[in-house]
Amino acid sequence: MNRTTVVEFVLLGLANSRHLEITLFLFLGIAYFLILLGNISVITITLTNNFLQSPMYYFLRNFALLEITFTSTFLPSTLYSLLTEKKTISLPGCFLQMLLFYCLGTCTLFHMAAMSLDRYVAICHPLHYTAIMSSRFCLQLILSCWALSFLSMFPPTIMIVQLPFCGPNAMNHFYCDASLLLQLSCTDTGLIEELMFITLLIILPGTLIVTAVSYGCIIVTILHIPSSAGRRKAFSTCSAHLIVVTVFYSTCIYRYIRPEQRGGQDSDKILSLFFSVLTQTLNPYIYSLRNRQVKQALKERMLKFSGSLRQM
Repeated sequence: MNRTTVVEFVLLGLANSRHLEITLFLFLGIAYFLILLGNISVITITLTNNFLQSPMYYFLRNFALLEITFTSTFLPSTLYSLLTEKKTISLPGCFLQMLLFYCLGTCTLFHMAAMSLDRYVAICHPLHYTAIMSSRFCLQLILSCWALSFLSMFPPTIMIVQLPFCGPNAMNHFYCDASLLLQLSCTDTGLIEELMFITLLIILPGTLIVTAVSYGCIIVTILHIPSSAGRRKAFSTCSAHLIVVTVFYSTCIYRYIRPEQRGGQDSDKILSLFFSVLTQTLNPYIYSLRNRQVKQALKERMLKFSGSLRQM
């Protein structure tokens, strides 16, 4: 039996009609532009402004870098496919995309949990914030997020890479999804499916619990703020965060923690768009650019830039 007949995979993508493909290209192109613009702005402002060097901005800067790398694993190829109607991807390209998508996506979960912990300490224990969230501890926390994500997702994804694929080679998705690759393999994949499911079953609810408990404590603290204006402002920020967290986790959990369903439906592509594109588009504007200090720094930078243009 020839176990190397498949040399490329076909990603069926998001649409069947050319008109819808063009519409989706415009929508996703704008979304990708906003993701890059928002996150690059966050990185630039927090790096160049001396007043934005607290641990919170260190987390936001790393989260912005993570969002750029995560969306860049699949959005450029998706946009290219929508524009040119070229739906094939090589085996090495597909495997690399899958590895980066799952590792960086998992790292996003850990980063969101870490940022919720940072906000919990800042709001619930402000007097001890500097002592607890030291530069050394923040660096260790960030490195732990990256290390844990790759250590947890690397083994199952590498096992998938080593599987034989003899055909068919079509996936009803817009990126290389692990569950669909397992369906296309011409050997038993039960062990890998169980390992992937158990790994996600630990990571998704685990990070969600940390995030939910942190925001729960934050809400309790906000309720004790004597000023009604202060409570409204704090709830406005907190509610925006919670909306993004709810959309991200609910779609991820419904998409991946379903042992009876291995993927491939059109609804799975819609769910994937929610947690991989929609929330990534909103994140820099909700987590960072709504912040008063960041908005002030951005305003000053734009005034300097416009002033330099007038002098030219």
